[in-house]
Amino acid sequence: MSVALTILLVAGSLGGYAYYRYLFGGLVTAPIDVGPSRPPDTGALNVLLVGSDSRDGDNKKYGAKSQGTGERTDTIMLLHIAPNRDNATMISFPRDSMVMIPQCKGRNGAVLPAGLRQINSAFNDGGINCTIRTLESLTNIKINHFVKVDFTGFKAIIDAIGGIEICLPKPVNDPQAKLVLGAGKHVVNGEQALGYVRTRYALGDGSDLSRIQRQQVFLTAVLEKVTDGGLLTDPIKLNGFLQAAVQAVTVDDKLSLDRMVEIGNSVRGLTAKELKGITVPIEPYPADTDRVQFAEPAARDFFESVRNDVEVTTSPTPGKSAAPKIEHGQVRLQVLNASGQDGKAIQVADALAAQGFVVTQVGNAAPADTTTIRYARKDAQDGPAYGDALAARLSKDKRTPVEGKVKALVSQPYESKSAGKPAKAPDGPVIQLVIGKDWPGVRVASAIPDSLKDKVVDSSTDPCL
Repeated sequence: MSVALTILLVAGSLGGYAYYRYLFGGLVTAPIDVGPSRPPDTGALNVLLVGSDSRDGDNKKYGAKSQGTGERTDTIMLLHIAPNRDNATMISFPRDSMVMIPQCKGRNGAVLPAGLRQINSAFNDGGINCTIRTLESLTNIKINHFVKVDFTGFKAIIDAIGGIEICLPKPVNDPQAKLVLGAGKHVVNGEQALGYVRTRYALGDGSDLSRIQRQQVFLTAVLEKVTDGGLLTDPIKLNGFLQAAVQAVTVDDKLSLDRMVEIGNSVRGLTAKELKGITVPIEPYPADTDRVQFAEPAARDFFESVRNDVEVTTSPTPGKSAAPKIEHGQVRLQVLNASGQDGKAIQVADALAAQGFVVTQVGNAAPADTTTIRYARKDAQDGPAYGDALAARLSKDKRTPVEGKVKALVSQPYESKSAGKPAKAPDGPVIQLVIGKDWPGVRVASAIPDSLKDKVVDSSTDPCL
């Protein structure tokens, strides 16, 4: 999935546009054709990634006897980027999930009847469009684009970025996955990387869920290396990566270079820290415990959270001490509108009060282009920490609180519509939020089910799985 996000990030930084138009002209494309009945477009960006196990062409070394038998997928992931482009969620669907697959057109053109089947059969029997139709019916999330990667393409991309560091908790000898490595950290090239993400029984508990978690950790490392490892500023490496990526993937015919540049510019600030991986909540399938089914209501609640662009947060790691945290209820706010938009202070105050902040006043300030978080000079010791608590709830790039407040043109007491008065008024510094013309919006508070939080994978996850 990081391949998809990385291509989009790279597209936003392209310089030699004419050359890249020529380069991207070599992309293999296919249409999305799933019929007119689709979920609504919410402004989010949803990109489906499937890993194809086709043995045709250069992939015959992974099973020559399977040549000409079509393609299957053990990897189904959905990259969801929120409308304000400030966070990304990588959602994995276990291949053994038993789900209702809608009526689809098969690869041979015949109609595939609707029915309860394993989720990866949608791709096996009906290709990418049946997979999209199935996921949209299960999640009510509209899929905007897709990226399909085969074995050879995956290897080429990893080789082009110079390999990825992994960590093995024990020695691995898996001839089927072509992976033989000792315990500990290794920088793996394309062939070894493919074995690492494919191996199932040599690592973890032998389940597809364990492999999914390992794939998410690996793809987070890919994104981290691309965004923080200098690839975007090295023309030679960048060109090598793009050439490999273009030859490695099949995308939908609407994912043009212009569209990539548009998306790339909108997600330019995203890094590996904003990417979180989650597996859809599942439970054993009663009729066959070797398979699973979506756990309800956890799965339904999760899909609703994604549709509403709820921020995914991780649970504290057991045994690790955390630094003292300023809670929302400890922060008093004065919200001033300097954006020129009528009613903006009240609107923002309501959103922040709903998240537990104690808004004391709302008003207007002189017009300002930039949104700022301010504290009084007398609060120089504690003000930054209280300001940071507010900064963490604003979308896009984090803003650093600054010393010195601005004068309100008009100000009045705020009365919350969504939260009652705190039992005890906080006594910390009053933080001033000045809403500028670039107002980024307020992050939505997390409502991810407790059953899912221990499945979050991000850049802080222990890679030695």
